[in-house]
Amino acid sequence: MKVDEKGHTVTLKNTQGDINAFREKIEGEYNSFKNLNIILDVTQDTGLGLNDVLSFLSLSNKHRKSKKSFVMVVSDFDFNEVPDEMIVVPTVLEAHDIIEMEEIERDLGF
Repeated sequence: MKVDEKGHTVTLKNTQGDINAFREKIEGEYNSFKNLNIILDVTQDTGLGLNDVLSFLSLSNKHRKSKKSFVMVVSDFDFNEVPDEMIVVPTVLEAHDIIEMEEIERDLGF
């Protein structure tokens, strides 16, 4: 796992190719990231299905309840399948844009 922390956001990139091991590692080290916005970059993982993405749903819900952003970056995926309570985008740039918008919304009290 590659960790890149910039300001109030941390990008966690899966470098192993095993989505389940990646999720377990993040859950194990969650306390290190709980005060930051999180971007999960799994663009190098090919053939991810909806169940793979949904395996992060409980972690996403937990993080978003603490008023922090949780965005997953997945390439080659049908984004319409993802439930509304989870944010999945195709690029890291779009993930940063979403976090910026959510930060503004939180600052304004939405």
